Amino acid sequence: MAAIEDVRALGTELERSYPVRVRGRLKFRVGQLVYVAFSLDESVMGFAFPKEEREALVGGDPRKFQMPSTSDLRFNWVHAELLALEPAEARELVVDAWRMVVPNKLARAYDLAHPGGPG
Repeated sequence: MAAIEDVRALGTELERSYPVRVRGRLKFRVGQLVYVAFSLDESVMGFAFPKEEREALVGGDPRKFQMPSTSDLRFNWVHAELLALEPAEARELVVDAWRMVVPNKLARAYDLAHPGGPG
């Protein structure tokens, strides 16, 4: 079972990433782009994810993953129940979301520095 503590440090360590609190909710940004956000009770993690792949992700395990709210369907975004994720899986989702908002050269540099992934 994953918890916010499993990804909080990672979100502050990734290059150009920084934490913010918006109406009491923890979010991670690169510039002004939010790539990970937690629900107020920190039980749900929203994260950047390709729109064209999210139906397959959600359909593959609806216990773990849910579509974003109707107003957020236009964004590259998915929700995950933290308690349904393994810690390494949660960290991988954060890194993949971060990759979506940083230049490709930063993502490649991360991959070279962390060949085994974020686990």
